[in-house]
Amino acid sequence: MPSSEFVVESHVGTSFRVNKVKSMFDCDMDVVRKQFSVNIPIEGQEWNVGLIVGASGSGKTTIARRLFEGFRVFDGFKWVGASILDDFAEDISAKQITEVLSKVGFASPPDWLKPFSVLSNGQKMRAELARLILESDCPFIYDEFTSVVDRQVARIGSAAIQKFIRKERKQFIAVSCHHDIAEWLEPDWIYDVNDMKFTRGYLRRPEISVTVRKAMQAEWREFMGFHYLSHQHSNAAHCYIAEIDGVKAAWCSVIHFPHPKAKNIKRIHRIVVKPDYQGIGLGGRFITEIARKYRALGFRVSLVTSSPAFIHGLRSSSKWKMTRKPGRMDGKSDYNNLKASSSNSRLTATFEFWEAIHGREATEQATLDATGATFADVEADASKAIEAA
Repeated sequence: MPSSEFVVESHVGTSFRVNKVKSMFDCDMDVVRKQFSVNIPIEGQEWNVGLIVGASGSGKTTIARRLFEGFRVFDGFKWVGASILDDFAEDISAKQITEVLSKVGFASPPDWLKPFSVLSNGQKMRAELARLILESDCPFIYDEFTSVVDRQVARIGSAAIQKFIRKERKQFIAVSCHHDIAEWLEPDWIYDVNDMKFTRGYLRRPEISVTVRKAMQAEWREFMGFHYLSHQHSNAAHCYIAEIDGVKAAWCSVIHFPHPKAKNIKRIHRIVVKPDYQGIGLGGRFITEIARKYRALGFRVSLVTSSPAFIHGLRSSSKWKMTRKPGRMDGKSDYNNLKASSSNSRLTATFEFWEAIHGREATEQATLDATGATFADVEADASKAIEAA
C-alpha cells in the first residue's frame, strides 16, 4: 500500500552568508533533516480522484512523488503555437481536442484559437488538464492545483474537472495548499499533510445557488465576446441573466420563431456561459429553466447549436429531444435574419424542449401536432425563403 517512512536531507553550504546566518540565529548544523511517516491505505481500492493538501512547505510534493512513483508528475508543457490547438500531439484529432476541452469546462471556440500565453489563469489550467488527459497513458499528479487562480474559479474548475476524470475512469491526484476545493473536487480520499491524517470518503459538492433575472439589452456587451458565433443580438429578444453569488455568470435570450402554420414557437437566440463557470452544467440548466417558463405559457421551445458541449449535454437529457441530428443545414439559417446568418458552413443540431410534452399533456401535444409544423418543417421553410430571396 502507499505508505512509507523516509527522511529528506539537505546539506548546508559553507559560504560567508550561510555562516553569518548560522551564527545570527544559533543554528549550527551541517544537515537539515525532515522525517516523514505517511500511510495512505488505498491499495486494492477503486478510486479516481485523490487530494493531498497542506500548508506551503509541509512536504506535499515530496510525499506525492515518493508514494506514487508510477504516476506522472505534471511539471508543465511547452506552449509555442499560435493556437493552443496546435500544441497538442499530432496524432490527436481536432475533434478529440475540442471534446476534451469542452468536458473539462473550457468550451469557448474563440479562445481555443488563441495562444496559451494570452489565456486567463483558469483557462490555462483547464487547457493543461485537457492536454494531460489526452497525452498521458498513466495516472497523473497535478502539483500546485488551483494555486494561481481565483478561488471561485478554483471551485468551479474543480467540479468540472473531477466530473470528467470519473467519466473517463482516469486516476488523478491533486496536490494543493487550498482546503476550499475539497468539497468541489469531491475526492475519493484526502491526505492532510498538516496533521498527517488520511480520510476516505466521497464528499458531497455544495449546492450552487443560481439567481435568474431579466436582463437589459445593453448587458449583452458583457457576454458577446464569449459567444462562439456572431456578436449580433436581436433587439426583439427577451433577455435573461443567471447570477452566482451576485456575479453575472450566464446569458440566455429567447426570440419568437415566425412560421405560417405554427404560431407558438420560441427559439433560444443566444446562450453564453462565461469561461470561469463552464463545466458544471450551468448552461443546460439555465436554458431548461427558461424553456420551462415559456412552455408554461403554451409555447414550444427549440434550440439550434453547433457547440459540442451543448450537443453532448442536451443529447443525454430527458428534458430535451434531438429533432435533427448534427449535420450541415444546406442553406437553412437562423430565423431572425434569413439572408445573413446561414449555417451551411458548420455542423449544427436542433433540439426541442420536451419535459412537459409527454404523459399528462398528451392531449395538448396532439393539438400542437395538429398544426402540421415540426422544427424540420420550419427549417425547410426558412431554406425556401432564402432561395426565393
